Amino acid sequence: MIEETNNEIQRIRTVLADADCLVSAIQVSDAFDQMAKAITDRLKNQLPVVYCVMNGGLFATSELLKRLSFPLEVDYLHATRYRRKIQGGDLQWRVEPEIAMKGRSVLVVDDILDEGATLAAILEHCRKLGAREVFCAVLVDKKHNRKAVEGFRADFTGLDVEDRYLFGCGMDYQGYLRNLPAIYAPKGL
Repeated sequence: MIEETNNEIQRIRTVLADADCLVSAIQVSDAFDQMAKAITDRLKNQLPVVYCVMNGGLFATSELLKRLSFPLEVDYLHATRYRRKIQGGDLQWRVEPEIAMKGRSVLVVDDILDEGATLAAILEHCRKLGAREVFCAVLVDKKHNRKAVEGFRADFTGLDVEDRYLFGCGMDYQGYLRNLPAIYAPKGL
């Protein structure tokens, strides 16, 4: 077991060492500053509930919450299509939010808008539960033409990043490396 663990650690370290850094930690921080300003301007008088999409949205939600200085509530939900894989499958709901959203302003925070099927389903779910208005914030929007809903964009986006497999800032590489403060892409993906 120790040897397997050491091999896995070395494998992941090699992926990171060989990866391309696409967005630096400073650029990420600046993007969160800009997003927080836009969110504050729009929601500071709404007493919103902020829903973190687990697990990827944990990093972005944490960074945004540190920058939002108005009254709000925080909860989480968990819907996924990836389950530690690099390509998405069917949507699976793991945890629904506890704080009621009926009649409320809702901000859903996630790490990335890739094709957007998961995020679009989450936003529609919030509308069906009676949210008065629903917004979404993502750190990264991938630049491509494969959106699940044509023209789908987040209300608040930090960065537009090239169409590669990304990790860091909440995005994972096979379950690892979400904690990195910059955004990377492995070679060959």
